[in-house]
Order: sequence, then structure tokens, then C-alpha cells
Amino acid sequence: MATLSAPARTEPAHAKTAAPKRGTDTPFKRRLPLLPALLFVVAVTQLPFLLTVFYSFQSWNLVRPGSRHFVGLRNYIDVFADSTFLGALLNTVVLTVVCVFFSLLLGLGLAILLDRKFLGRGVVRTLLITPFLILPAAGALLWKTTMFDPTYGLLHFVFGTDVDWLSEFPLAAVMAQVVWQWTPFMMLLILAGLQSQPKDVLEAAAVDGAGRWRTFTSITLPHLSRFLQLATLLGAIYIVNSFDAIFLMTQGGPGTASTNLPFYIYQRAFQGFDIGQSSAMGVIVVILTMIVATFALRLMFRTFSVQGGVK
Repeated sequence: MATLSAPARTEPAHAKTAAPKRGTDTPFKRRLPLLPALLFVVAVTQLPFLLTVFYSFQSWNLVRPGSRHFVGLRNYIDVFADSTFLGALLNTVVLTVVCVFFSLLLGLGLAILLDRKFLGRGVVRTLLITPFLILPAAGALLWKTTMFDPTYGLLHFVFGTDVDWLSEFPLAAVMAQVVWQWTPFMMLLILAGLQSQPKDVLEAAAVDGAGRWRTFTSITLPHLSRFLQLATLLGAIYIVNSFDAIFLMTQGGPGTASTNLPFYIYQRAFQGFDIGQSSAMGVIVVILTMIVATFALRLMFRTFSVQGGVK
């Protein structure tokens, strides 16, 4: 007995199209729009740094024509034997640590204040953010003339003393201006962390009878750890390069009391015209900054992995 079988279905020719291949040139095409930005970054950062490294191995002073010649590591040896450089390095560390600590502390307090609901919170938030929106040069001149002037300054009016703050306490005066400028930045980062807290956890802690201080130390502060680390890292990277306040307020003086590494490199390069040693100082500063930033980033990413459950 013959059996009937259904005729085989034939697909039209236009339906037999090959599936698009993935993974061949798609990633390159996706990254191609970023190529101009990458080339720009390389041109304005990496090429000048390589040129600085090249100059750091040469003895070259612009006021002595024909003095350019290769000296190897001699510039680096002279830099570490320079007492002014070591003093500027110490001032840089003190300036960075103190300013980051007080900016973070004040930013935490202001963020906790702004996290509460009260009348006029939007106006207060805008006023507190204002110092971060002012140009660093304008902020430095504002503090120099309005706050620290021994005759017409606000501190003279409040305390009734004729203390020349910029001459007697130059580094502390610069620190005050830098803290005033960077506290709003810390406040914004910490405020973002406070507003990202899960409300159900806070409500559960309140139901269990935990007080405000216990809730803050046991729940809020661990939640803010990643935001505090990020604020510390970014603040340190920016504050270690402080130049405007020192240049406009104290000129690194009196003597070298308020001279930090960026200002001392400026002095050696554009006032002493010593290209070789100033380039060596710049390379040393970049290397030290990279070491500190790498350590801080690893610590921060490790914290993110632990809190995110990634092993």
C-alpha cells in the first residue's frame, strides 16, 4: 500500500539570507567615534609628558645658550638633594591631608543637615554650593582681600586684631581658602550617598529602637564608605595640584613657608628657566601621584567588590 508524503516545502530564494555575523568588526565600529577624543587626550597629555621625561635627562637652562646636554639621572639626584624641594613636598602632603580631612568632615556635616527636610532647604543648598562654582583664582583673590587683609579684612573686623594672616600664617590661610572651596564638592558626593540609602532599613532600625547615633554609626556610615573613599580620592587628586591660591595669595612665601610642589616647579621652570630640573620634578610628582592614586583605586574597588557581593 503506497503512502502519501507531504511535498517538501521550498523557501523562496530571497528568504535564504545569511544571518549577520557578530563579533567581527562591531566592537571597532562602536569604539570608532571615541577615536578623536582618544587622539586629543594623547596629544595634550601623553606627548607632553614624554617630552618632559626626555628633558628631565638633560641639563638645560634657557638663560645660558648652548648649555643643553645629556646628564642622565643627575637632575633626579639633585632634586632629591634640594632642601627646598623636600620642604615643598612636605607642604604639599600637609596641605592635601589637612584640606581633604576638613573638607570631608564639613561636607559630611552639611550633607547630613541638607538630608533633612526644613523650610528653605533649596535656598540653603544653593548657597552652600556657590563656593565650588566660583573660579579658583577669583576665590583666592576674594579671601586675600576680603578675609585676610590686616586693615579692611573681615577677620580684622571680627577679632579686632591687626594680624597679617598671609605673612604670619601663610599655609594655614591657604588651607582655609582651599577647604572653603572644596567643601561643597564633598558635600554633594556625600549627600548623593545619603539620599541613596534604602528607607526601609532606616525604618526597621527605628522600629527596633535604635537611636540616631546608633543608626548613623551602624547603618549610614558603612553605606557611605564608598562615597567617602571616592570623595577622598578625587579631592586629593585635585587639591595636590593647588596652584591658584598659593600664587595669588602668598606667592609661596614668606620664604618657602607656603610653597608646594606645583608652585615650586613653576618657579624653577618660568622664573629660574631651569628646564632640566623642573622636568625632573614634574616626572617625580607624576610618579608619586600615580602610586597614591593606584593604591587608593585598588582599595576603593576592593570595597565595591565586597559590598557588591563579588568574590
